[in-house]
Amino acid sequence: MRAIYGKKLIMTRMFDKAGKFIPVTVLNVAENVVVQEKTQEKNGYQAIQLGACLKRHLNKPEQGHLAKSKAKSAKLFEVKTNQKYNVGDKITLDIFLVGEKVNITGISKGKGFMGTVARHNFNTGPKTHGSNNYRQPGSIGDTGPQRVVKGKRMAGHMGAEKVTVKNSEIIHIDKEKDQLILRGPVPGPNRSGVVIWTNKEIVKKEAADEA
Repeated sequence: MRAIYGKKLIMTRMFDKAGKFIPVTVLNVAENVVVQEKTQEKNGYQAIQLGACLKRHLNKPEQGHLAKSKAKSAKLFEVKTNQKYNVGDKITLDIFLVGEKVNITGISKGKGFMGTVARHNFNTGPKTHGSNNYRQPGSIGDTGPQRVVKGKRMAGHMGAEKVTVKNSEIIHIDKEKDQLILRGPVPGPNRSGVVIWTNKEIVKKEAADEA
């Protein structure tokens, strides 16, 4: 598995060589640092913990956890991988190639409290003839259970959930600006954090060029 943490900058558009319109999202991906190793012998599985986003002031537990890597990371996340890394190694955009498909995981935009029509796409009632049931949820169940069944679709808080967009194509990689440009949308508002990841092993650039 390959993964890196970044921030969503803006959604815009690009044009390919044929002049075709392409909706894209620009991500800012700074260096991710390996802050901890997890081995099969000690932890029962092989993985690394990555740290990203600079944090000005670390508390005592954070200082102890990040002392070996000498990082000041605000975001920590774990990546299962068969590749060998050492604490302090930096993960950059070199792990991805232009044209490959990746997944993006982030927190979707919060919409606040919404009714059943907006939240679950319920049908509305009749507008005329004195109907008082235009946007109301209506009946929520029979009298058998004598309670509201769990999972019932009702009004409530909408959005602000963990969302994964799969198979987004990498359009361009700008290593000088630490930017990654992906085709299509990315979950979350601008300046929100996202994880770009894929379960596929890295492809050597030499083999990709020959193909």
